[in-house]
Amino acid sequence: MDKVSQALADAIRRDILRMLRDTPLAAGAIAGAFSVSRPAVSRHLRVLREAGLVRDEPAGRERVYHLELAPLAELEAYLAQLRATRESEWERRFLALETEVHRVKSTRKRVLTSDDRKKETA
Repeated sequence: MDKVSQALADAIRRDILRMLRDTPLAAGAIAGAFSVSRPAVSRHLRVLREAGLVRDEPAGRERVYHLELAPLAELEAYLAQLRATRESEWERRFLALETEVHRVKSTRKRVLTSDDRKKETA
C-alpha cells in the first residue's frame, strides 16, 4: 500500500493512470502528452510499474503500458475503513444529540404541565 500511495502522490503519475484508464498506450505517446522530458516520464512509468499500477509489454521497438487496478484494492479497503469509522463516529454523535433533544422536550413538557396545574389551583 505504501508504494501505491507514494506513486499516486504525484500529479503526472495520476494523469498517466487516467490516460491508461481508457486504453493501453505506448511509452512515446504517454511522453508526448507531457511537457517534461522523456526520461522524466520514463521514471514516472518505472515508479508506477514498481507499485504494480501499470504493466508493460514490448510491441516492436516500443513498450505498451496497461493500467492495473488490483494494487488499488488494499488502499481502497483502508480508505473505506477510515470512512466507516468516521461515519460511525458521526452516527453515534447524531444519536446522542437525538437522545438529548428528546430528553429536553420531555423535561419541558413536564415543567409546562406542572405550571398549568399550579395556575388551575390558584
